Amino acid sequence: MRSRIEKFGLVAIGLIAGVFISLHFAAVAEKDTLAPLPVEELRAFSEVFGRIKSDYVEPVSDKKLITEAINGMLSGLDPHSAYLDAEGFKELQVGTQGEFGGLGIEVGMEEGLVKVISPIEDTPAYHAGVKSGDLIIKLDDTLVKGLSLNDAVKRMRGKPGSKIVLTIVRKGELNPLVISVARAVIKVQSVKSKLVEPGYVFVRVTQFQEHTGENLATALNTLFKQSEGNLKGIVLDLRNDPGGLLTAAVGVSAAFLPKDALVVYTEGRTEDAKMRLTASAENYLRGNGTHDYLNNLPEVYKNLPMVVLVNGGSASASEIVAGALQDHKRAVIMGTQSFGKGSVQTILPLGNNTAIKLTTARYYTPGGRSIQAKGIVPDIQVDDPATAALDSAFRLREADLDRHLSNDRQTNDKSDDVPSKPTPKASKKPAESDANKPEFSEFGAKNDYQLNQALNLLKGMNILHGK
Repeated sequence: MRSRIEKFGLVAIGLIAGVFISLHFAAVAEKDTLAPLPVEELRAFSEVFGRIKSDYVEPVSDKKLITEAINGMLSGLDPHSAYLDAEGFKELQVGTQGEFGGLGIEVGMEEGLVKVISPIEDTPAYHAGVKSGDLIIKLDDTLVKGLSLNDAVKRMRGKPGSKIVLTIVRKGELNPLVISVARAVIKVQSVKSKLVEPGYVFVRVTQFQEHTGENLATALNTLFKQSEGNLKGIVLDLRNDPGGLLTAAVGVSAAFLPKDALVVYTEGRTEDAKMRLTASAENYLRGNGTHDYLNNLPEVYKNLPMVVLVNGGSASASEIVAGALQDHKRAVIMGTQSFGKGSVQTILPLGNNTAIKLTTARYYTPGGRSIQAKGIVPDIQVDDPATAALDSAFRLREADLDRHLSNDRQTNDKSDDVPSKPTPKASKKPAESDANKPEFSEFGAKNDYQLNQALNLLKGMNILHGK
């Protein structure tokens, strides 16, 4: 028996050492200070590997053990690093193009359970009443506890039209909620736009996808023609936008900033992780020879009075845009503090159509602020009265996630914090039907309180400008 374990151990040590050597420790050490192999830790790993192979109640394949070891290494780092098998890698690539099958929720892991970061607007989960901060404890009859995030996501994906039953724990509810959701081909319309009043443009970016910048430029040109060039202000809505592609965030920012203005910069341990992205075509176009979709954008959009709406569901790319426009004093940021995802995930292909999604850097706004676990603090704090009580108590943010990265620029200075105020109290428990309603039932609705406050601010700015 011992010889079998030693045999398995030697195989495991050779395998792991080979992987480490082949990667040259690129992500963990400088080339001139290569660290020695952690022999004792590798020996412990090999012993566990061998024991499982020889003593586990059922035979386990080498592939499964190694895959689970990789999953464990990555999931133990932070909430956003993950291993992508062939199916997961393909789904990631398809998802950035704006069409994929599933429920339509951005999720993460929290204490072994799936936690909803944000439902994507106009998707089955959104219309079924799934909310930010919900903990999914069961998928049909399968307990989520013990599943990896990838496994859970796979179970939520499926044939369009098929149904899945989500059992959800929601703060404020005494009993778990059981919600049936029909899967669909998720076609996310990343840009929505309309003239909400004569001269006032309202644009919502629901997610930053491959063609978001182009779609925004098309929408802005259309609205300019509809208004016959008589524009007075613009509201950019990034509420509940979970983020997406970095290039798309740079493109959206570039539509409103001077050419070559700094949008965001990143810092990490490798040279590839250090970037400075400006409002220039080479930083937002997807490839050489691609037409610059901002070339024909009316110049008025560079100076038009502007308000950006954010809330606790605004994450990642949304925060990059809001931070850039805030630091350049191009727009007034209004709403509530954003999610606080200020880390960069790089997709590193491994061969066999698999990859790892690895956190490699932190984002910083043009003024040098770190978004990580802090978010963007609005210039004007405006809560939505319809959801303020629930948001203040139950809204999930990056800082609430296990193993989240720290904010390396955080100081004891409280000047950037949201002003303290009494937590609103609901006069009564919301009715069950109200609790499951999405926050925004109609685009540009007249009862959208935060949108109305943004329009009032723009009108006041125009009056002052006229005087």
